[in-house]
Amino acid sequence: MRIDVISIFPDYLAPLDLSLVGKARAAGILSLNVHDLRDWTTDRHRTVDDTPFGGGAGMVMRPDVWGTALDDVLQDGAHLLVPTPSGEPLTQRRAEELAREQQIVIACGRYEGIDSRVAEHYSQRPGVRVSEFSLGDYVLNGGEVAALVLVEAVARLLPGVVGNPQSLVEESHGAAGLLEYPVYTKPPQWQGHEVPEVLLSGHHARIERWRRDQALQRTGARRPDLVAALDPATLDRHDLAVLAELGWAVEDGRLTRGQDQPPKS
Repeated sequence: MRIDVISIFPDYLAPLDLSLVGKARAAGILSLNVHDLRDWTTDRHRTVDDTPFGGGAGMVMRPDVWGTALDDVLQDGAHLLVPTPSGEPLTQRRAEELAREQQIVIACGRYEGIDSRVAEHYSQRPGVRVSEFSLGDYVLNGGEVAALVLVEAVARLLPGVVGNPQSLVEESHGAAGLLEYPVYTKPPQWQGHEVPEVLLSGHHARIERWRRDQALQRTGARRPDLVAALDPATLDRHDLAVLAELGWAVEDGRLTRGQDQPPKS
């Protein structure tokens, strides 16, 4: 996979040389290129923004500068991603889809964002797809933080990046649709807290069941929206019993929780 990130603060992306993403770059699993948008400016002040038409606070990034940069960087079949608070939420499912792309180009906006004609123009260009995405319901100073998140979320799904592929199966927001169970390591006792006895038993079936129960309970307490999205047909009787203790029941082929049944912590 090739990923290109364009920003007026390329040094902001330096952490991409660290940890698993950095190792993937060094191993040639991932081609990751960070570009300075100002390299495509033509005036001596290296201007990338101007005042908004219609008035208002802040500055807007110019479409001509962005267009010149993107024309140079985008390859046929590329997926252009624009971080913006008005974009669609970035989810694990979306990251999995993006991990199958050949080239991702991330356009990091600043100020009041990138002139809207940029996304409109490239969405009409043959061989290029455009998506605007958001990390959540809050506003950042620029798209660089979102770019870091997206690159790590996608890169870790590429074959050979994560040492144990099973880690990708059991983690939160995986195929099971649940949050991950609690995890523990040595020492078995710390500050008066003990590791659950079942994890020390060596009984793999009991451990697997305990972890599943914990995942169900944690998801039910913290993310009822994820429980509501589960397909009851994929749950066994024990799963349904655990959820029933949290107030969930199957009605008309879907999981619902009674109004008088608040989530249990």
